[in-house]
Amino acid sequence: MEATGSGTTAAPFVPPPSGLADAVMERLTLAYAAAADPERAVAMRAYMKDVAPFLGLTTPVRRALSRTVLAGTPRPDEADCTAIALRCWALPEREYHYFAVDYLRRHVRQLSSGFLPVTRHLVSTVPWWDTVDALASHVVGGLVTADPGLRDAMDAWIEDDHLWIARTALLHQLRHKEATDTSRLFSYCVRRSGHPDFFIGKAIGWALREYAKTDPEAVREFVAREGARLSPLSVREALKNL
Repeated sequence: MEATGSGTTAAPFVPPPSGLADAVMERLTLAYAAAADPERAVAMRAYMKDVAPFLGLTTPVRRALSRTVLAGTPRPDEADCTAIALRCWALPEREYHYFAVDYLRRHVRQLSSGFLPVTRHLVSTVPWWDTVDALASHVVGGLVTADPGLRDAMDAWIEDDHLWIARTALLHQLRHKEATDTSRLFSYCVRRSGHPDFFIGKAIGWALREYAKTDPEAVREFVAREGARLSPLSVREALKNL
């Protein structure tokens, strides 16, 4: 399922061969399926607006199982990460997507700028905030930190018709603190200030609120200067802690 206005999904990717992915996926599907809670799964699916089916694993249970699955496995290379992420995303239950996001976060330093198209595929396939936001701030943000040349790609993503791609561009600097490219942050907020969707307005406010922890005066000045162009939601979120 995609939210209204999210655009079309990316073309399918074929997972590369990976013996590590073979082993991890075999362990993962057995462990997660054995711990499934169908009753809880119904409530979890409803809470997430029916974006995907669930197995019914709580976060602590899921992460404990994941640690068991990964115990003794070697450090992956980029092909392994790609294979695991794509194979998890091909499974319907949302917990497999969460596993992939956690795995990529853990091994983001193993990824090159060439992984960005895979990340775009993940962001735009079965998109919702629960996976998109972590991919934006931890994976895409990590890739841009490692290769500032990817800022040009973010300049394209912020203009994308797919709302989750645009949201990713807005949020990719959430963890950058003093390294934030403030001109891009503020430019992105202005460029998407007229977007009608809640998730874009919320992301603008969130990105500004997070940067305000580093430079509150800059955010105050930006909102004072551009507040009339921002939605009330964006302004309220940006100034929440100031």
